[in-house]
Amino acid sequence: MEAGDGLLVRVKPRMARLTTPQARAMCEAALRHGNGIIDLTRRANLQLRGVRESQWRPLLESLITLGLVDEDPTLEARRTILVAPDWQVGDDTHRIASALVEALPALPPLPGKIGFVVDAGPAPVLTGEAGDFRIERGASGGLILRAQARPLGAAAPFGKEAALLADLACWFARSGGAQAGRMARHTAPLPDWAKGTQGPARPRPPLEPGATSLGMALAAPFGQIEASALLRALDRPGVNGLRLTPWRVFLIEGGRGHDFSGFIADPADPLRRIDACPGAPLCPQASVETRSLARALAPHLTGHTHVAGCAKGCACPAPADLVLTGRAGLFDLAHHARAGAAQETGLSPHAVLARFGAA
Repeated sequence: MEAGDGLLVRVKPRMARLTTPQARAMCEAALRHGNGIIDLTRRANLQLRGVRESQWRPLLESLITLGLVDEDPTLEARRTILVAPDWQVGDDTHRIASALVEALPALPPLPGKIGFVVDAGPAPVLTGEAGDFRIERGASGGLILRAQARPLGAAAPFGKEAALLADLACWFARSGGAQAGRMARHTAPLPDWAKGTQGPARPRPPLEPGATSLGMALAAPFGQIEASALLRALDRPGVNGLRLTPWRVFLIEGGRGHDFSGFIADPADPLRRIDACPGAPLCPQASVETRSLARALAPHLTGHTHVAGCAKGCACPAPADLVLTGRAGLFDLAHHARAGAAQETGLSPHAVLARFGAA
């Protein structure tokens, strides 16, 4: 995918985890073939930025050799599976996601952004994250199959969960889901076997920066980190892997300590409350620079803020307490809204900063 700083190459690690050798090699490849900037996306994927036109094939070959990209592009496109990041080998999340990967080759063509969610821990942690077909912990304690935007799900018998996810994806394709694009917009009645009376269990809070039972959780400002900073974090004693989350937090397995330059280790850091896309000139859709403005605003704001380079609002699809949307080089402002909303229009960056005492 082309961006203002070169090509983007996306990496979707299996189970959202890289071994330490895989992670180190990926960082070195990002430095060798791109500009060394790595994005952590809302789907718990990685994007290697600034890849030169002459270098994307060698980079892709390296990623295939590392086992981070499927050689078959059809399978690579289908392998969009969001998992609860605190899974353990052999638990329900690991078991179901592994079985789902095996079922992917038999699936029909699906729209590009369609994704699966496997959230089978003791309580859901991905309830607020986008995903079209879900297995999650139900309110009664068992696992349920639930379609996105449907509040209730059907009981998922042990060992049948991955097959049910695949069946729901097949039904989506047969029932005209491609025209809707996403499950949340698909209005066809669900098949009887996918209907149910159970809601998801009360969710757990998302992972915050700090020490965890698995290691050290570290946030990336705006979901972006330099490969050199990630390499330094991986080189600490005891590190045995890297997990990715949809909250722009890296989990360094076995990592300890607090000297992680380039990351956010304090959950109270004001940058944790603000979302901002790459903006201009990195994104050709954006007409405004976003992240320097977001950094300047962050200490002066208390609620959730979204600084969007354009009305697509890629950094945050949900409403924010304050949203600033770029349009024709200026900003529209709105409260309790999504990107693209406008209660005030035509604000310059300086006017925005002055409005909130940051000028």
